[in-house]
Amino acid sequence: MSFDTVLAQARAEGRTLLNEVEAKLLLKEAGVSVANTTLAKSRDEAQAQAEAAGYPVVLKVVSPDIAHKSDVGGVKLNLRDTAAVGAAFDEILASSKKAVPGANILGVAVQHMAPQGTEVIVGMTTDPQFGPVMMFGLGGIMVEVLKDVSFRLVPLADKDADQMINEIKGRPVLAGVRGQPPSDIAALKQTILKVSEFVEKHPEVRELDLNPVFAYPDGALAVDARIVISES
Repeated sequence: MSFDTVLAQARAEGRTLLNEVEAKLLLKEAGVSVANTTLAKSRDEAQAQAEAAGYPVVLKVVSPDIAHKSDVGGVKLNLRDTAAVGAAFDEILASSKKAVPGANILGVAVQHMAPQGTEVIVGMTTDPQFGPVMMFGLGGIMVEVLKDVSFRLVPLADKDADQMINEIKGRPVLAGVRGQPPSDIAALKQTILKVSEFVEKHPEVRELDLNPVFAYPDGALAVDARIVISES
């Protein structure tokens, strides 16, 4: 799936928000390490895709009208068998429709549940004056609570990615604290640089969030992705 194809389809449908499956496919093609995610449009498809992904799995609602999936009961974690996946699929659709009546629900995203790692965020926004700006910081809800993030203008050089990682106040967390293993800094750096290359190559991208990215002692993996494109 090429970027141009996804862009044309989204614009034809009047969308500026790419769904999670589209975003991850594009980022994976760009060399970013993302969790493999498929779109299930039925209960049977969700169960078959879960078997292929390997248990445990995560299910998440996919809808251009639902930005915060957890808030509407649109996320189910740690599903360990076919029966649990089927029940979760039904519950996600029911709760999402109840919370957002009339929402265009495309289906449910299915992915293997990645092992927990240190959560970081890699993002990009477009400044009206300076253009695309990259962001890095501690991820999950911590980015909202602590707002401990660093910024650099695109395009990034190696030294820029190094500085972004090293200047956040939470840098000791990445080095490993209280018996926690250190994070793979080289993998985080590559994630930042690959995302920078992606947005530089595709100026239609106006916003991008990988949150969270799980940082491991060996590697890093983006488990959620969001891309906003320009209207034209």
